[in-house]
Amino acid sequence: MTPPMLSSYYSQDLVFFSILVAVLASYTALNMTSRVSQSQGRAAALWLTGGAFAMGFGIWSMHFIGMLAFKLPIALGYDLTLTGLSFIAAVGSSAFALWLVSRATLPLSHIAGGALLMGVGIAAMHYIGMAAMMITPGIHYLPGLFALSILIAVLASGAALWIAFRLRDRTQRAFFSKALASLVMGVAIIGMHYTGMAAAEFPIGSLCGALYTGLDAQWLALVVIVVTLTVFAVALILSMLDVQNARLSSSLHQAHDELVKLALHDSLTRLPNRLLFADRLEQSIKRCQHSRQRFALLFLDLDGFKIINDAHGHHTGDLLLLEVTERIKGLLGSSDTASRFGGDEFLLALAPGDMAQTRLFAERLLAEIARPYQLEHHSLHITVSIGIAIYPDDGTSLHELTLNADAAMYYAKERGRNDYYFFDSAMNANAHQQFLLQQDLGYALERGELALHYQPKYGAQDGQVVGVEALLRWQHPVHGAISPASFLPLAEKTRLIIPIGNWVIDEACRQMRIWLAAGHDQWSLAVNLSTIQLASPGLLGVVEEALHRHRLEAHHLTLEITESTAMENAEESLLILNRLAELGVKISIDDFGTGYSSLLYLKRFPANELKIDKGFVTSLGQTGEDAAIVSAIIALGHTLGMRIVAEGVETAQQRALLVRLGCDTLQGYLLGRPMPADNLLAHCTGHEALPA
Repeated sequence: MTPPMLSSYYSQDLVFFSILVAVLASYTALNMTSRVSQSQGRAAALWLTGGAFAMGFGIWSMHFIGMLAFKLPIALGYDLTLTGLSFIAAVGSSAFALWLVSRATLPLSHIAGGALLMGVGIAAMHYIGMAAMMITPGIHYLPGLFALSILIAVLASGAALWIAFRLRDRTQRAFFSKALASLVMGVAIIGMHYTGMAAAEFPIGSLCGALYTGLDAQWLALVVIVVTLTVFAVALILSMLDVQNARLSSSLHQAHDELVKLALHDSLTRLPNRLLFADRLEQSIKRCQHSRQRFALLFLDLDGFKIINDAHGHHTGDLLLLEVTERIKGLLGSSDTASRFGGDEFLLALAPGDMAQTRLFAERLLAEIARPYQLEHHSLHITVSIGIAIYPDDGTSLHELTLNADAAMYYAKERGRNDYYFFDSAMNANAHQQFLLQQDLGYALERGELALHYQPKYGAQDGQVVGVEALLRWQHPVHGAISPASFLPLAEKTRLIIPIGNWVIDEACRQMRIWLAAGHDQWSLAVNLSTIQLASPGLLGVVEEALHRHRLEAHHLTLEITESTAMENAEESLLILNRLAELGVKISIDDFGTGYSSLLYLKRFPANELKIDKGFVTSLGQTGEDAAIVSAIIALGHTLGMRIVAEGVETAQQRALLVRLGCDTLQGYLLGRPMPADNLLAHCTGHEALPA
């Protein structure tokens, strides 16, 4: 027969605090799990030790407060030694749990084994704590509830391990996820404790053996609650500080990575810069040295980029570079490398391959870059010149390969642009000569080496001189007379064409003033403009100032632009030409018939004159086709109210045919070669009128 048992009850306040402590202990455990799993070395060991103490103290406190909430009609106390052992069991179980969930993986078998060991540890903590009351004759446990409490401890431990492992690396919505998980874990721990308490029965007449030798339960309850909450607060504060430190460390790491990236990549295109490209190329060279393979280095330079940049602004220029970069990247293979070498220059190192593959790539690149660009309501066109050097044939170092690819690129520029060339040894000598010539050209103006020669223009019907064209000449102190075909492309490439062109306008206006004073008031003076000059924002001011300085009426000055120059950026050219026309300056379209003119734009341009390209004039009389073309150009120009000039007239037959077709003005070696200003008046005096 079962002996009668003492009646028991719970203090509701302490039960509430035990539940609160259980939830806080669970939340602390989850935070400690994150800190341990994200730390390494000594830091991980410190977090494991501190976390085990905080988590173990929390679980132990919950059980201890739960036992303090348990009331019997007898006075109770707790043996210090057994109470300490129960605390050690809690801390040990917590340390094992933290260590287990901080592993890289947590298979189901490890969860099961860990749950069993941790559950037994927590159950041992609970029942050692119960034994600390030293009840005489002894606590009677109901077998079913006793076994259920241990089962709940094991299941709660398994659930806690699984939840802690799943949430240890969570960063998005971490607080809410951990709070919900803490509530679940806290309820499971509370369920184990109060199931174990329900299994305990105390016979009537039982006495507490630790009443006078152990810890007093009355004041100890308050101390445990205060200390527990303090430990939790310190643990959570340290955890949050560590989170902030981790975030700061992550931000610093990201900032460091960004600085490294900026140091090794171009700030606009994000392509590797020279430093990183050089490192990658050295690696390619080393690999090819061992494998005895060949690879190609391509030097790219955009044709006419500076003109677009000046005409549309740097913002549009940057957008164009970004689009070009994307097109280049779209053609690269996984082993190819691209770098922005300069303003509008790129270097490409292709993976090892044969010449046929390199040719195919270069042709695809030319076609891709040449496709139209739609940028901020502008339709832009640009091409690229490509020079190619092959390792090891054309160099065994970055410097040699780059130098030779650069020489091949300039060779492509000289041959008309929008093309690619492989390096040849003869290019180096030419590149060096071009470099020296370019340096000398920079000083030619201030040294007085540049001069203007003037070629007369004659009326087709009466043979009278009606004007002259100013042509630039360079007398080099060492090389003598240098052809404009050699130095004008250099002047355009280096933008020296702008100060030189400004000087030409001023000098030509000065000379025209002299001829007007000599009585040639029917003459007009033609000056050629390059594409870069036309796009220069200071052109209008230069023309106005020259006219004003030399007291020259604007209608005596004709500015000649080639058909290709006028059409390269037609809308912008139209604005500039209209402003020049408003000054009274005449506009002439040179080399007409060789470019890609649009009749719509030709009608809108404020041109007064069309110059038939000498290529048509040279062929006159050989075939009827050229005569038909010249006749059509003359008819078109007259319909639009323009005068027609034919240049390159070298034979009497050409002259006669042009007169018959209705050409207004003739120019060419047959009539008069370019000459210094001093010789021109004497020439005109001796040829007052050409024989009809």
